[in-house]
Amino acid sequence: MIRIAVPIVCLLLLFTCAAAYDPLDPTGNITIKWDIVSWTADGYTAVVTLNNFQLYRHIMNPGWTMGWTWAKKEVIWAMNGAQATEQGDCSKFKGNIPHSCKKTPTVVDLLPGVPYNQQFTNCCKGGVVAAWGQDPSAAVSQFQISVGQAGTSNKTVKVPKNFTLLGPGPGYTCGPAKVVPSTKFLTPDLRRKTQALMTWNVTCTYSQFLARKHPSCCVSLSSFYNDTITPCPSCACGCENKHTCVNNDAKILSMAGIHKPRKDNTSLLQCTHHMCPVRVHWHVKTNYKEYWRVKVSVTNFNYRMNYTLWTLVVQHPNLNNVTQVFSFDYKPLVPYESINDTGMFYGMKFFNDVLMEAGPLGNVQSELLLQKDANTFSLRQGWAFPRKVYFNGDECILPSPDSYPFLPNSGRKSHFLALWSTLIPGLVLMLLCSG
Repeated sequence: MIRIAVPIVCLLLLFTCAAAYDPLDPTGNITIKWDIVSWTADGYTAVVTLNNFQLYRHIMNPGWTMGWTWAKKEVIWAMNGAQATEQGDCSKFKGNIPHSCKKTPTVVDLLPGVPYNQQFTNCCKGGVVAAWGQDPSAAVSQFQISVGQAGTSNKTVKVPKNFTLLGPGPGYTCGPAKVVPSTKFLTPDLRRKTQALMTWNVTCTYSQFLARKHPSCCVSLSSFYNDTITPCPSCACGCENKHTCVNNDAKILSMAGIHKPRKDNTSLLQCTHHMCPVRVHWHVKTNYKEYWRVKVSVTNFNYRMNYTLWTLVVQHPNLNNVTQVFSFDYKPLVPYESINDTGMFYGMKFFNDVLMEAGPLGNVQSELLLQKDANTFSLRQGWAFPRKVYFNGDECILPSPDSYPFLPNSGRKSHFLALWSTLIPGLVLMLLCSG
């Protein structure tokens, strides 16, 4: 039994580790950094920075939620740029009451428009953080925290434990806090360096398997040379919601407030055979002498969700020769320097950077013009279709390769071969019988 159990455990561990590894963003993570900037009478004041180093996975509305467990009996005296969701039991304090006395505080970002004396640098965005590859300047969130009943020196301060991060739902796993060399800061005039009194980092990685039971998007395909449309696979995103989905002409959609998100983030999906909140359609539109053209459409089937700062990542060998992208912003992703086959698409600011809820406006689309490479270009055997597609950082379900639109010639050839494979056994049998 032990001999059997050990390989099984090893396989499970390997699967768990692989689940958090993204081959298109191998170094992507969210790093939480604590910098103690001053000592107080009974503790310290620290600046906490959340850096999103993921190339194409952002933290969307309703934003991040951070938690940890204090190592001793620490309390939070005050916060700027964020707040603890619960104060906890502070009955033993006389006079000044702490902001939070919870052993395991839960912290969220402040909303835009809070009073100036509550704000801090890079705060107050409702917890929304852009992807590093999309907008590095917006891929950071910060707050200041004043901690009491803690140590007042590097030797007496105890690092918090059991960090958690929701972004906004599950999916992130955080490692232990590690003390690192103190962060150095430049003064505004860039003439003097200061440094934190103590710094520790927490690294959080994302796993789609932990985030949700089913995928959240699928891909359909079509081409100019074939009238057949290859749809998303049936029940690609699970069919558990079939009994609660609605048709696009349902009376419930005219009810007031039906399009507002719920606190539990439950979706209201349009009834489809794939039951995915998002569908990406890739259409091979035109074949020129030196170029070929693709139309990409993204459709939202969730009546309760607007996707802000959305990202679409596509892996295709011809993305190394992108000539022009219409109505989307485009950025090549090169996780491996020798291979340039992956690109990120996202909306233009104030134009189509919000993918609206299901309905007439619930789609965005663009066209790509790609230059041919005579050594690699082909319309045969599915070469013109993407290898992988990600929406908002989650991998989408592609159709089975044998269902891709095929060229008419290859279709007739395959039909001819299939016919002969059926007739030959019968002819052989007839010859044997006659003999």
